[in-house]
Amino acid sequence: MVVLQDRFRASKQRPVPLAEIEEEKLKRQILELAGRYVSWGRRHVYRPLRLNGWSVNHKRVRRIWREEGLQRPLPRRRKLSEYPHNDWAIDFQFDQTMDGHTLKFLKMADEFSRVCLAIPVGRRFQAIDVIDTIEELLKLYAPPTHLRMNNGPKFIAHALQKGAQAVVMERRTPRGSRWENPSVESFNGRFRVEFQ
Repeated sequence: MVVLQDRFRASKQRPVPLAEIEEEKLKRQILELAGRYVSWGRRHVYRPLRLNGWSVNHKRVRRIWREEGLQRPLPRRRKLSEYPHNDWAIDFQFDQTMDGHTLKFLKMADEFSRVCLAIPVGRRFQAIDVIDTIEELLKLYAPPTHLRMNNGPKFIAHALQKGAQAVVMERRTPRGSRWENPSVESFNGRFRVEFQ
């Protein structure tokens, strides 16, 4: 009698374990987030998963991320700065509101750590506004040795040149040479995607 039970037990179809079903749901959720936010990496996807109630750790997300082929090759980093707060990059980015008015974003980023130090937003900026932002940052951080900026009208104003020379040395990038200021330009691209 025992032999017959073993034979019938082997022929039964086993149900799919609950863990595999949950794993598939998690994979779909990760793929959905990766498709919606293309610039996000696995570390960035991990946070919304936790906020949405998934009990998942970062190692599991990394494993699924690699299995699904979402891992991109690491970009080759150009060494722009030697240490934190050695070089700050400054640039403007423009956008429009729904009613057609212009918005200006003044981006200030540390080139070594790629941390955005400030993003003041306004309808218009004058050189004195740029100086005020730099002075506020100097209260929080050590002064940089260089400011990297383009030759725009707000950055070549006499007031800014006098104010900046007292604190730091400037490095100007030629007009139309975005590759000369890569850290803030790549930040501008990511900011535009995330801000939409």
